[in-house]
Amino acid sequence: MDFSSTVASQLHAGAILPEGLVLITLMVVLVGDLILGRNASRWLPYAAIAGLLAAIVSLVFLWDSATPFAFLDSFNGDNLSIVFRGIIALSALVTISMSISYVEQSGTSLAEFMAILLTATLGGMFLSGANELAMIFISLEMLSISSYLMTGYTKQDPRSNEAALKYLLIGAASSAIFLYGISLLYGLSGGENHLDAIAAALATSSEGSLALAIALVFAIAGIAFKISAVPFHQWTPDVYEGSPTPVVAFLSVGSKAAGFALALRLLVTVFDSVSSEWHFIFAALAILSMILGNVVALAQTSMKRMLAYSSIAQAGFVIIGAIAGTDAGYSSMIFYLFVYLFMNLGAFACVILFTLRTGSDQISDYAGLYQKDPLITLVLSICLLSLGGIPPLVGFFGKIYLFWAGWQAGLYGLVLLGLVTSVVSIYYYIRVVKMMVVKEPHEMSEVVKNYPAIRWNVSGMRPLQVGIVFSLIATCLGGILSNPLFNLANEAILTTPMLQASMLPVVEEVTELPVEDTVFLN
Repeated sequence: MDFSSTVASQLHAGAILPEGLVLITLMVVLVGDLILGRNASRWLPYAAIAGLLAAIVSLVFLWDSATPFAFLDSFNGDNLSIVFRGIIALSALVTISMSISYVEQSGTSLAEFMAILLTATLGGMFLSGANELAMIFISLEMLSISSYLMTGYTKQDPRSNEAALKYLLIGAASSAIFLYGISLLYGLSGGENHLDAIAAALATSSEGSLALAIALVFAIAGIAFKISAVPFHQWTPDVYEGSPTPVVAFLSVGSKAAGFALALRLLVTVFDSVSSEWHFIFAALAILSMILGNVVALAQTSMKRMLAYSSIAQAGFVIIGAIAGTDAGYSSMIFYLFVYLFMNLGAFACVILFTLRTGSDQISDYAGLYQKDPLITLVLSICLLSLGGIPPLVGFFGKIYLFWAGWQAGLYGLVLLGLVTSVVSIYYYIRVVKMMVVKEPHEMSEVVKNYPAIRWNVSGMRPLQVGIVFSLIATCLGGILSNPLFNLANEAILTTPMLQASMLPVVEEVTELPVEDTVFLN
């Protein structure tokens, strides 16, 4: 009896209750599809949405848990992981709502697609709290392999097959590099697996500085691949263009959030002794990502490729918060990822709906769209302008919070570059808005001239419509009513011992400023 109670206390499976709910939802989708077949497609998406909603609600009850560690300390369910797990689960929920019609029209199984998506969600959620090397790698591969499968899900489409092959080859190389980096950590620490034990062993070791530098570079290479940072971005444009659009929507938010969660947990804990080195490397990644992402996006003719390079540039902006190394910096990352979820998924929902009705994703084919579909025109315009940082939309408040944290931390050059590249990004976002709104009737594209009648009573269209309207409301009002999100992000950082122990000395002077200054933002 004592043995079983000891094992139960060490496992503490309650810390992974949200993941358990996602796993139960996954089993319901698989068994329901197996028993009922195609007839299950009417209710399975709503069962999956309900399961993800339950997982998000359960995260609320785990906030400030007295026993956050689970499975022999290999999983850390602290407040930082709760926030990132919530972002990933919410992105999966919105992705499912916008994928029902798209997957059904492609002629493939909706249940199988949702099962793979839920598996990727599980991997991302476990990765957000992974506290041990084996857990980190297994979670990363669960997320990656599921992403490869979703990328090539429309097997009849040659572009999808090509995108999946490129993603697989580059991703496998990235995983191998990352695995070699963490294996060096295992050796340098004398066979330790847990991140805090590795950090303690490295702190007392006076040897292996070269090996530690190699481990740092290889670990950052694996992380940079996951967050689409230059120069590890080569897969992003091709995969975004060739993949089913709902998959791209999830990769742009859920996968990126998991990558940043891994970056914070691994770099802040294990590589705290070489923080200046990884800050320097991340600064280079941010500079390259902001410049290349925004400049190359100017020349794109495909909407999905433009959003791919936009995603690369957005990663550069978020990295500024990590380099700041302060409470404000880390909380600005979380806040921006929250608001990025709404505006980016809203943009992709509009692209999905336009593709369903026209079969095109070329920017030139959006010409004159406001005359045929005002809803898509309005939502896509709002989301793109928010991505560009136009006030008073939520993207403006996300960027100003990031830049404010960077400025207070002394990152003047990065902040000024971020401001300049944000101005550049406004051009290619407004170009799409102008294409949809400003064109005269005689300049309307052939695709829009043949635009089908708008029908919302088709199967799967209602959830997509709800997702679009929800994204519109969140993008418009999220900035004005941003205090709860600001407070949530700050509380997650202030109650995470791992981050507090690694704060830079300047934090004592500036930590509280952004929290107080949120008054003028609202």
